[in-house]
Amino acid sequence: MERILYSGNRNASSWAFRAWLALKEQGIEFEERVIDIRRPQRWDNLAQIGEFSPPAAVPVLVENNFVIFDSIAIMEYASELGDAPLWPADIHARAKARSFAAWQHSTFARVCPCLSFESAFYTDKKQLSADEIAQIEGVYSVWEETIIQFEGDYLVGTYSIADIMLLPSAVRFSSHYMPDQRWPHTRKWFECLLNRPLVREWLDEAEQLEPIYLPGYRNDP
Repeated sequence: MERILYSGNRNASSWAFRAWLALKEQGIEFEERVIDIRRPQRWDNLAQIGEFSPPAAVPVLVENNFVIFDSIAIMEYASELGDAPLWPADIHARAKARSFAAWQHSTFARVCPCLSFESAFYTDKKQLSADEIAQIEGVYSVWEETIIQFEGDYLVGTYSIADIMLLPSAVRFSSHYMPDQRWPHTRKWFECLLNRPLVREWLDEAEQLEPIYLPGYRNDP
């Protein structure tokens, strides 16, 4: 079987990171084709993806002529295809994990929107505003309460799609404002999450690339 994941730049494509990680964690073999999504070539390259994937975006998983074109759909496919599901077995943990996954997939990008995934790899980080700090602290408090509730090393106890979905946000937040002693469980979660071998593989490669600077990071036009 031919299985191809169309991915993106390691230091820019957070959604491809999620799909790639779910497939890798499940031990599913695939060929990866990295699409350069930097500007200006981004538009022509994604237009080519649009020839077989309606959203014209990455990630896309293609198995022979079967196309899966959404990151969370790819993660759920990996969960079902692998030996151990990536959704928790417990009904409450599973519902909470799906809540966080849905939040990330819908409106979570509104939290500190200038702190893009790309910005996690900038060597010269900006000084956060009071509002940005307050937003991050609010999220850390939500995560802290959840980890305490489910009594594990990961967000809802065991490693799940919720962790994979929130990973790029954890990367962008922690690179600017690491949780301190007020959020000990969140800090431990970050340590577990960010030191998983496959996570480190992607991030180490991302750190070797030339940063992709986006407008708006420092309130520039």
